[in-house]
Amino acid sequence: MKRLLYTFFACWLLLACQPEKKTSVDLLITGATIVDVKSGELIQERALVISADTIQAIINASEANTYQAKEVITAPGKFLIPGLWDMHVHFGDDTLIQENKNLLPLYVAHGITAVRDAAADISPSVLEWRKAINQGKLLGPKVFTAGPKIEGINSVWPGDLEVGTEEEMLQAMDSLEKIQVDFVKITDNTLSPELFVTAVKEARKRHLPVSGHIPFSVPLGELSDAGLSSVEHLSYLLKAGSKRDKEISDLYAAKKLSFWVAREEINESFDKEYALNVYRKLAENQTAVVPTINMTYTFANWDKHNPTQDDYLKYLGGGLIKTYAGRVKSLEGATREDFDKRREQYAKTSALLPLLQKAGVNIIAGTDAGFLNSYVYPGIGLHTEIELYVNAGLTPLQALQAATINGTRYFGNSDRYGSIEKGKSADILILNTNPLHDIKATRDIQTVIMRGTVFNREALDSLLEKVESLAVETKNQ
Repeated sequence: MKRLLYTFFACWLLLACQPEKKTSVDLLITGATIVDVKSGELIQERALVISADTIQAIINASEANTYQAKEVITAPGKFLIPGLWDMHVHFGDDTLIQENKNLLPLYVAHGITAVRDAAADISPSVLEWRKAINQGKLLGPKVFTAGPKIEGINSVWPGDLEVGTEEEMLQAMDSLEKIQVDFVKITDNTLSPELFVTAVKEARKRHLPVSGHIPFSVPLGELSDAGLSSVEHLSYLLKAGSKRDKEISDLYAAKKLSFWVAREEINESFDKEYALNVYRKLAENQTAVVPTINMTYTFANWDKHNPTQDDYLKYLGGGLIKTYAGRVKSLEGATREDFDKRREQYAKTSALLPLLQKAGVNIIAGTDAGFLNSYVYPGIGLHTEIELYVNAGLTPLQALQAATINGTRYFGNSDRYGSIEKGKSADILILNTNPLHDIKATRDIQTVIMRGTVFNREALDSLLEKVESLAVETKNQ
């Protein structure tokens, strides 16, 4: 009996002394502070557990030793934020397809893990890139695309789906569904206001988000009521805040008012309280706003900083840089007074951001970067954009939300993207400083983790060197 007891006790001791079996994972991040972009809370003493492309758990730091990770990132004093989303970019010009493709790693190198392609003329290529990225065969941010946008007959933009009747509009929608676009974009250069409103309703009927420029002859509230998911460009919100919005729309539609006279009358009749009520209606209808104020700021301050010699141009292909010339030409002969007027208009427009925030509108960061839109840079441009939001009166948290969680609300995929939580995609930036203290901290990236793949600073610098090398090749052709 004693021998049995001794044997049992010896076995128990042997088992008790066995090391606890650890859970195998791909990546463990310890020591960093998590920035909760929903609440603004700074979460400390936690560790992130990542396997494949998913955050498997967020645990107490003391539990980290229960995991066996293939890679461990120890990041004391660092800050974790979700990957950034640029929700308004352009890939375009069918003679520059490779130059556009070369931009994809440039976004990654600046912490942008998703982009929304707001339509252009190389949709077949963009759709191929979207597929290849999703399959892990091409390095780049996750791509959401509108495909070609809907316009009227004889559109000024190449590649548009030109429609003049409701039947043609329905056929265009069918073609967009067939190529599985992520959203629909509609613009108003030649499209009739009536068909514009009908197209918005049709897109929503097909359960597709729909974005657009706002026809000057249609009040924004009418389009919001029709189901518009997002307004592209902040300038349209000035007219919506005018007490004379409907009157000006009617006069413009009747060709009794020119655009420039109308703009002056909008400025004079803008009313903050009236605007707040209109903006609250947008929030109620879940109509978001994508400001894209970067280029307006650049042009308004051209006399103070001429970007044509910016060092960042080394990352852009020669053909893409040439597409910038058209808009720059509009500045020829501009006087100091002209720039002062541009700055005044920019100040009026950017001042709308705190009003939109107060009204509860979903503000989504987007740059308009890519071809054609002069000196709005792919990659770094998003950091500039959200810095301008803070300069206009948003808090760093609100600006950070605009570039993370707010974009996911547009697509209805907040359960997978936009914040650092269990079960979400492992798209994470490790920053050297706190972005809630200074939004410029988003530029100071130590590591990018995209869909679980780690790019440390050395790897990010290698991406930049590769992009620069590809750009040099295009300039030597």
